[in-house]
Amino acid sequence: MASLSTSPARTPVRTCIGCRERAAKRELLRVVLGTGDDGRPAAVPDPDGTAPGRGAHLHPTTACYDLAVRRRAFARALRAGVGLAGAPVGEYLAAGTTAENTAETP
Repeated sequence: MASLSTSPARTPVRTCIGCRERAAKRELLRVVLGTGDDGRPAAVPDPDGTAPGRGAHLHPTTACYDLAVRRRAFARALRAGVGLAGAPVGEYLAAGTTAENTAETP
């Protein structure tokens, strides 16, 4: 008879498309294929991780975002055509860092 395992539950691990480092899924921002403000295909943030379709993961930092843009990782990871815009993700990260910076200053 098999005994029940008392080991802790495993946490899902994903690879950041920017820096290519592995991290826990909850530490990364999920990005999916969607449409930008201009109606063209774009990589859009999915902070809840509930959007349907293929997703890619990225550390929520501007450094990893810049690496992903430079390496053209969004189109490759999401298996989209050439010319996939990542601007919505950049705007999301900029808005998040601005809100954090204003909350920390007295």
